[in-house]
Amino acid sequence: MGNTIQSDHPHAGARLRSAVWMSVPILVAAAVAAGLYVFGTRHVPDYSISLFGQTAADTLPLKSWLGTGLLALAGVQLGLALWIYGRLPGAGVAPLRVVTGHRLVGACALLLTLPIAYHCAFAYGVQTHVDARVAVHSIAGCLLYGAFAAKVTVVRSERFPGWTLPLVGGTLVALVAVLWYTSALWYFDGYRLPIL
Repeated sequence: MGNTIQSDHPHAGARLRSAVWMSVPILVAAAVAAGLYVFGTRHVPDYSISLFGQTAADTLPLKSWLGTGLLALAGVQLGLALWIYGRLPGAGVAPLRVVTGHRLVGACALLLTLPIAYHCAFAYGVQTHVDARVAVHSIAGCLLYGAFAAKVTVVRSERFPGWTLPLVGGTLVALVAVLWYTSALWYFDGYRLPIL
């Protein structure tokens, strides 16, 4: 009977392996995001944590400008990715230096997140009970590093369909935009969250 099932569905095993393999980046992202969430909710906030010599509310302008730089880098990343995938009108085929530039900009963007995330994690932790803006910002921060871990997983393997990397990369850009909207734009707009 086992042979009959296999002969009736010759691709069933391949599809199962593919489905299992596709779950890897999702599981990696979930593990990283959940770990950060647990740390952030269990950590006792220390508002005296310094960011380049600034503490408490004095960090808001600095983090807002760093976040704006991060948003700009994410926009450059998106543009370079569109070029690499041939989706940038009039740009032609992306030369190898564009791929290299995409990687360098991504590394710079990741490095730029680190001081911001460090300060947010240790000074404030994950707060979902304050208001909707803070809750969305906290959860998006956890998801950002989960999405980054998923992207690294996808980039390092050729087993994933071609749409997987753009999906994960697009998720990263969207999360950066959500983080910027719920923090830097909130600060620049006089501590109000504009409805776009």
